[in-house]
Amino acid sequence: MQQHPKQSLSQRFQDYQASKTVLFWSSAGCVVLATIVGFSWGGWTTGGTAREMAEDSAAQARQELAAVVCVDRFMAAPDADVQLAGLQEMTSSYQRGKFVQDGGWAIIPAGSAERKAGSSSDDRKAAGLCAEELAEREIPASGKAAQINDEAVVVQ
Repeated sequence: MQQHPKQSLSQRFQDYQASKTVLFWSSAGCVVLATIVGFSWGGWTTGGTAREMAEDSAAQARQELAAVVCVDRFMAAPDADVQLAGLQEMTSSYQRGKFVQDGGWAIIPAGSAERKAGSSSDDRKAAGLCAEELAEREIPASGKAAQINDEAVVVQ
């Protein structure tokens, strides 16, 4: 019986020579695994998904800006106390949003290029956000100061 000298793990690793087939399939498996991990947990996105996310984010920012302007316009109106009381009497959020949209407070006039980027659904969403904010406001008494975005404004 012939005895083989015991080789260490590092010696066996150095002596191993993989075939081209093993190297190819190992590389292909690593690529597939890296792709799965990257898209699942790594936060990778495709160009189309990134573009869609950017467009959604821009639309949301436009709607929030329009809602802030809407609240300021609404509260600066001479009959804001009467309009606000009427808005708060409505029970449905749809009715409130429609009231604000029909009043024109949520529409921001823009040039033709900017207007094409927005849509009537953006106006509806901005009106809804504005109506939500207004529904939580207190009705200012006539001739007293009303609070608009942490600033005191006199309501005539």
